Amino acid sequence: MALAIFDLDNTLIAGDSDYAWGEFLVEIGAVDGTVYREKNDYFYRAYQRGEMDIHEYLEFAFAPLAAHDPATLQQWHEQFMQAKIEPMLLTKSTGLLQQHRERGDHLLIITSTNSFIVAPICRLLGVEDFIATEPEQVNGVYTGKLKGVPAYREGKSTRLQDWLHHRELSLQGSYGYSDSINDLPLLKAVANPVVVDGDPQLLAEAQTRGWPCISLRE
Repeated sequence: MALAIFDLDNTLIAGDSDYAWGEFLVEIGAVDGTVYREKNDYFYRAYQRGEMDIHEYLEFAFAPLAAHDPATLQQWHEQFMQAKIEPMLLTKSTGLLQQHRERGDHLLIITSTNSFIVAPICRLLGVEDFIATEPEQVNGVYTGKLKGVPAYREGKSTRLQDWLHHRELSLQGSYGYSDSINDLPLLKAVANPVVVDGDPQLLAEAQTRGWPCISLRE
């Protein structure tokens, strides 16, 4: 059995769930449309360049979680799944996950997007284990603060090593799938890195390193 590690956004799904959540909040009028969309676009472009300040971004992204009660957030998320996530699902992603299941591999999604957004997506994909950036909660209510290390860039490797420490699993024979230059540290750590619909920077790295490149898009 090998560990098969998957990035989520723009890898297993055809879009970025974190960015889409911001767009969704604008569309339902939960935030100031003009200001929030401008900041959401700004952070997403910085992410694509591999230059995003994760703590600055999380302060922005966690604010709506802290501003609304859990029941309202849950209702919104159900709408979000139908409106934004279901159209992003990819048949080839389902096939790749099933391929690893049939081989007896242990599936793990690791994403910089926060756990409030991604937990239902992982369930929809049938992947039980995931590592995500964790927003702090007190008595079930989001505080707007970060809990622990964000699962971003080198932080993904840090969180992965901590996850492995508590399980009888290792990176020996492991697979890693991602689209983003931000995941270069993670891909360098696995035995079998695979670039999926990679961004230009990651494709250049893959060419230099001889890593395989695939597409899961229709």
